[in-house]
Amino acid sequence: MKNKWKIGFLLLFGINLLFAIIMLSLVMFPSKGPQTSKLNVPMGEHVSFHVKSNKNDLNKIINHYLKEEAADSPIDYQIILGREVELYGTLPFFSEELNMKLTFEPKALENGDLVLQQKSMTIGSLHLPISYVLNFISENYKIPKGVDIRPKDKLIYVNMKQLKLKSDIKIKADKFDLNKDDIRFTIQVPVK
Repeated sequence: MKNKWKIGFLLLFGINLLFAIIMLSLVMFPSKGPQTSKLNVPMGEHVSFHVKSNKNDLNKIINHYLKEEAADSPIDYQIILGREVELYGTLPFFSEELNMKLTFEPKALENGDLVLQQKSMTIGSLHLPISYVLNFISENYKIPKGVDIRPKDKLIYVNMKQLKLKSDIKIKADKFDLNKDDIRFTIQVPVK
């Protein structure tokens, strides 16, 4: 009978010892290392965000940007988005200043740039050639980098990639429909 208790004790002790050795070996061995994600992470220099805006919000942003860029310009002007893009400003004429209003039809290009095609123009009660006024604006107004006034073509070309924004953020115009108040941009944030 002594033998049965001795064999039972040794068997139980062996099972406990085996269990302890297995547990210690699992704790002591290093893990496989950091798990790599199986998600497709885009590799590149920018991360893109798609933004939908409206005329009111964009009016605030554009005019704030213009104030910063043209802070040292002697001539004030502002842009208002309504049914079309409207540029208001003044033109010096001898000792007077004439109020001017230019209207443009915006179009987003496939490359993300924006074209403002001249539609109408009023300067006081004078009727001046559009190319003359656009030429005058390009020579006398401080225009932000990336904005190209083309008097002969009667348009303003906005190279969205050249607009200087904080943190080297780039913007592409995807859609610019003022009638439907549907304005969409892609914002590209640098990650390198």
